[in-house]
Amino acid sequence: MIDQHYPVSLEQEVIWGDMDAYEHVNNTVYFRYFEDARMAFFGQAGVVEHKASTGIGPILASTQCDFRAPLSHPERIRIVSWIDEIKPKRFTMHYRVFSLTQQRLAAEGTGLVVFYDYGLGKSCEIPAPILARIQALQAGFSAT
Repeated sequence: MIDQHYPVSLEQEVIWGDMDAYEHVNNTVYFRYFEDARMAFFGQAGVVEHKASTGIGPILASTQCDFRAPLSHPERIRIVSWIDEIKPKRFTMHYRVFSLTQQRLAAEGTGLVVFYDYGLGKSCEIPAPILARIQALQAGFSAT
C-alpha cells in the first residue's frame, strides 16, 4: 500500500512545531496534511485556476480522520489522495498519511467536497472540464 501509485502523492518532513506535549504529531495537524494533498490535487486538476476565473470552486463540507500510528519529529511522511463517489455536485476525497521512516500507515481519512458558486452562494454541478481532468488524473488508478 505504501508503494502503490496514487493520483496525487507528496512527501515532506514532520516539523518540530507539529508535535504536542505528548511528543507526537498533534491530531489537528493531520487535517493540514490532508489539506496539503487536497490542494495539490486541486492544482493538478485545474480547480484553482477555474475558481479564479469563474467564481466556481470547491468547498469542504465535512472531513474525518482515523489515526493508525503516531508520528513524531524527525520523520519523513508521504501524503496521498484520490477521489471517488463522484456525484453531479460533490465527491469524496480520500487521504492516507504514510510514515516513510516507520514504513507503515499513520492515518487515513476522507473529505466530502461540494462544488460551490461563490457568486450565487449555493452549490452547483462540478464543471465538465474539472471532471474530465479529475478522471484523467485517476486513469488506471484503483484504491485496492
